[in-house]
Amino acid sequence: MVDAPDVVSRALREAPPDQLAEAADRAIRSTMGALRTDVFVADYRISGLWPVLDPDLPAAGFLACHTMAQRCFSSQQPVRDGEGPCRLYLPLTVWGERLGVLLIELPTVPNPAVTGRATDIAGALAVAMRAADRETDRYRRARRRERLTMAAEMQWDLLPGRGVSHHAFDLAGQLEPAYTVGGDHFDWSLDGDRLTVTVLNGEGSGLAASLLTAVTVNAMRNARRSGGGLVEQAELASDTVFYQHRGARYVATLLLEVDTRVGRVRAVDAGSPHLVRMRGSTVEPMKLDQQLPLGMFAETRYELQEVQLAPGDRLFVVSDGVWAAEPPGQEPYGQRMMARSLRATRLQPPAEAVGTVMRELHAYHADSDLRDDAVVVCLDWHGPRERGTG
Repeated sequence: MVDAPDVVSRALREAPPDQLAEAADRAIRSTMGALRTDVFVADYRISGLWPVLDPDLPAAGFLACHTMAQRCFSSQQPVRDGEGPCRLYLPLTVWGERLGVLLIELPTVPNPAVTGRATDIAGALAVAMRAADRETDRYRRARRRERLTMAAEMQWDLLPGRGVSHHAFDLAGQLEPAYTVGGDHFDWSLDGDRLTVTVLNGEGSGLAASLLTAVTVNAMRNARRSGGGLVEQAELASDTVFYQHRGARYVATLLLEVDTRVGRVRAVDAGSPHLVRMRGSTVEPMKLDQQLPLGMFAETRYELQEVQLAPGDRLFVVSDGVWAAEPPGQEPYGQRMMARSLRATRLQPPAEAVGTVMRELHAYHADSDLRDDAVVVCLDWHGPRERGTG
């Protein structure tokens, strides 16, 4: 029997980066006898899934596909629809980042072995699409429902991704307003037993804020990639921003480093973003000694603080655009309403949780435009489990 995943993987390696969906379609049809396929990608707000191969799908057909694709995307499990033909929806996910959904329409209901091969194919396609994203604009065009501002274009290009999974943790983040975000940002990197996470509460708005954030993020990355710890990252970024703007502009930043072996968190709190822990149903702010924002003064020096996580802990990092959001006539979101929205995420994985918090924030604003950029990052600490277990 032809090994369908191997054939599809080979077809993806040989295809141009903008033709992955077509290459997968041909290989899946020939090896699995599929009637049709399609690729659905999540938009920037993760508010919907949109077809790549068949963008002109009739409205009724799109709505039927969309409902099942959303169920697959949310559950991250294969979903079947129909008996013959049968539509099989499979998550397109790589390293914990949810890209979208692969649809394979088969003549009959697949048995578990066929579903397993289809799942492997979806995994190979997700890896290929993630790699191709730097070489083609096709998939990014499919993701956007409106034009991004120049500032937002820079911010999305600067992101490491929107999620990552590991045997010890799951992590996800989201930016809003997705199409016009200016200065708020998050970054992360996993290196051996060290997970570094930074969240920036960018000062200002528009392109100027985006440029300031880009300088700060790249300075921290430069220190990190040179082997520097959190203190070196904060100090290099602070000096870089100061000598660029002489204290007229600065960036409030929270830097975290998680030891994935034991759950110890080292932190440098350089300004605002807020750290909140959810343990069971209890939501409480983590009190850190706040130090100067990056770039406020020359040669500012920073000190580490430590926090210990327990298995099952969930950490949220939110920018001022979430914490201090204050629609006319209402109290700041972080005063009471945010804790309620965080508790509502208890049974959701981080990738779903960040979307829930953002939707609640929009609802708090009565769906009017957010007055400030907003970032939510969610980290679930599972504990130092062995790889491949649990």
